[in-house]
Amino acid sequence: MHPNGPSLFLSDLHLSPDRPATINLFLAFLAGRARDAADLYLLGDIFETWIGDDDARSPNLEVQAALKALTHSGVRCHLMHGNRDFLIGRQFVRETGCQLLSDPTLIHLQGERILLMHGDLLCSDDIAYQRFRRRIRNPIVKRLFLWRSLRWRRTLADRYRQQSGAATAEKPAAIMDVNPATVIDVLRRHHANRLIHGHTHRPGDHRLTIDGRVVWRHVLSEWHSDHGEVLVARSGNVGAVSGKPQDTWCRDAVRPNQVPAS
Repeated sequence: MHPNGPSLFLSDLHLSPDRPATINLFLAFLAGRARDAADLYLLGDIFETWIGDDDARSPNLEVQAALKALTHSGVRCHLMHGNRDFLIGRQFVRETGCQLLSDPTLIHLQGERILLMHGDLLCSDDIAYQRFRRRIRNPIVKRLFLWRSLRWRRTLADRYRQQSGAATAEKPAAIMDVNPATVIDVLRRHHANRLIHGHTHRPGDHRLTIDGRVVWRHVLSEWHSDHGEVLVARSGNVGAVSGKPQDTWCRDAVRPNQVPAS
């Protein structure tokens, strides 16, 4: 860990047994480039499904071990729940040394107020999903689910994935993205200079003007078998967003067998 190293932001890896190349890419990233960071922010959907901290199937234990090694090296690792892995709990946090973040979380970085979210709360036009989200996040519902056997939970999770995929395919594309008014509202309420989120799989850097001030919305990229991406915040004066490593805010590609940045 470098005390003056960059802060790295990523989300939407959707790690699962049927995506071994993505798992290996992430593990290599944690053992390599991530070691040069001061902070790593994982903003949800790191796993395709998470049915409880007692699930020892691959890649759960491998990722936990890699995160534990990262935090033991001195890198501060921050984790936010996504819509796929909101059941990550205290045991995972204890085993990995990660700090669990609420959604949303406001941080201060380089003199700026940075709002972190997974992103699903911003998709407020999808009323059916928001209603479902409130129901399954109810502490009683979560507790009842975690009391059931691993086999039962796996069966239900697999069924939900199939139903979710079918429902998503039938929804208009517009409601699958963020609602602009909701974005403005959360930025205004938190008086944030930047909003960083994932979830939509529509990466980009959006310049907005709210109440006469310029703000940015950074949408994180989904990871794939042959490449990933991290949003990098380096120390120094805040400059324009670009792909140039020397700029304060930029996007860096992560690829297999990539030599870690020095």
